[in-house]
Amino acid sequence: MEYLILGDIIIAMEQKSLFEEDYKNQPLASRLRPQTLEEFVGQEHLLGEGKILRKLIESDNISSIIFWGPPGVGKTTLARIIANRTNSEFINFSAVNNGIKDIRVVMNQAEENRKFGAKTIVFVDEIHRFNKAQQDAFLPFVEKGSIILIGATTENPSFEVNSALLSRCKVFVLQGLKSENLFKLLNRAITDKRGFGEQTISIDEESLKIIAEFANGDARMALSTLEMVILNGDVDKNGNIIVTKDTLEQCISKKSLLYDKNGEEHYNIISALHKSMRNSDPDAAVYWLARMLEAGEDPLYIARRVVRFASEDIGLADPHALEIAVAAYHACHFIGMPECSVNLTEAVIYMAMAPKSNAMEIAYNIAKSDAIKNLAEPVPLVIRNAPTKLMKELNYGRGYQYAHDTESKLTNMQCLPDSLVGTEYYKPTEQGLEAKYKTKLEQIKEWKRNH
Repeated sequence: MEYLILGDIIIAMEQKSLFEEDYKNQPLASRLRPQTLEEFVGQEHLLGEGKILRKLIESDNISSIIFWGPPGVGKTTLARIIANRTNSEFINFSAVNNGIKDIRVVMNQAEENRKFGAKTIVFVDEIHRFNKAQQDAFLPFVEKGSIILIGATTENPSFEVNSALLSRCKVFVLQGLKSENLFKLLNRAITDKRGFGEQTISIDEESLKIIAEFANGDARMALSTLEMVILNGDVDKNGNIIVTKDTLEQCISKKSLLYDKNGEEHYNIISALHKSMRNSDPDAAVYWLARMLEAGEDPLYIARRVVRFASEDIGLADPHALEIAVAAYHACHFIGMPECSVNLTEAVIYMAMAPKSNAMEIAYNIAKSDAIKNLAEPVPLVIRNAPTKLMKELNYGRGYQYAHDTESKLTNMQCLPDSLVGTEYYKPTEQGLEAKYKTKLEQIKEWKRNH
C-alpha cells in the first residue's frame, strides 16, 4: 500500500508491492483478479465490442460514473482496469477509512493538478457508506472538473447517493454473473498459473457447474468456494489434488444445492411450490420455497411465479392476493437475498391460505380459443369509435349508450360479435369474495334479460 501524504493527512493509495507480487499468499479471488478488459468476464451489455463503457475505458475518456450492482460482479475490478489504462492520477479512496477532512485535502490537491493540465480519478468503493455531508464534499470538485469520480455501490444509488452528485454521474448497472460466466472463470482458475495452473487438480465439470450455481452470480464467492474445495481435497501419492462430491458437499454445507437451476429438478420444485399453494398447504409451500432460495434460485423468478399464481388460482376469490404478490416482487427487487426471503414467505403463505378460484383462467382460455377461431369477427357498430365524419356517416358508434348516464349504470347494448352473442366466459365460483361477484353478475344478467 502506498500512502499519499498531503500536509498532515495520509491517504491510502493503490500501488503494487513486492508482497503483492507473491500471488501464493493472496486469496484466489485476488490472485485471479482481471488486469485487462480481455480477461474480464461478464457484463457484455456494457463491455461487449462497441458498447459505451468499453469505448470510454479504451479511449481513456472516462467521466464521473457510478457502478451499481450486487457483490462480486466486477465493480472494483473495473475501477482497477481503468486505473491501469488511464494517464490520470488514480486515487483509491475508502468510504470506511476516510472522512471529510481527508476528502478536502485530496480534492484541493486534485484542483492543483487540474491547473497544470493533469486529471485525477478518485475511486470510492462502497460510496453508499458516505453520509450526505461527506458526499457533498465531492460535489463542487466534480462540478468544476477537478476530479473524475468513480463510485461503486451495492445499494440503489437513487436512495443512497446525494441527488445533486448523482445527477452529475453516469450510472452503469452491473448484473449478477451468469452461471456460464462463472463456469468459464472457474476453469481459468484451474489452468491459470495465478490460480492452480501449476498444480494437478482433478475436479469434474459437474462440480464446477455446481459451484457456479452456488455462487449465485458472485465471482468472488465462486472463486472462494473453489479454493476451499481444492484446499480440502484429497491428495494422492503423487501430490495431485482430487476433489470428490463429498468434499464439495461438506464445503458448501448444503446438499440441496446440488441441482441445476435450468434442469428437471428446477421445474419439479417450482411445480411443487405451485401445487402446494393450490392445495392450501402453507407448510409444504414454505418448504419448497426454502429449497429453491437456499439452492441459489433467483428470488425474482419465484416472485414472478407467485404473481401468476395470485390470478391463476385465486383471482377474484381474493383480489388482495395479487397486490401482495406484486408487493413481494418489488420487495425482492429492492432488497434481494437473503433479506427478501421473509417477503416471499409472507406471500407464499398468503397464497396458500387464500380461497381458490380458477374462474378467470378458464374464462380467458375459452375466450382465447374463440378469439383465435374468430379473428375476423367485426366489432359491433354500436361500440366502435367514430373520430372522423366518414366514420359517423357509416354509423360507427350510432346508438351507443353511456352507462354512467343511466340510473342503474347498465345498458342492454350488444358488445360481443354477432356469432358469439350469449356466450359466457366468466363463471364465478362460491369461493371467498367471488361469491359476492357471482351474485352481482347474476343480477346484471337478470337486468339485461328483462330489458
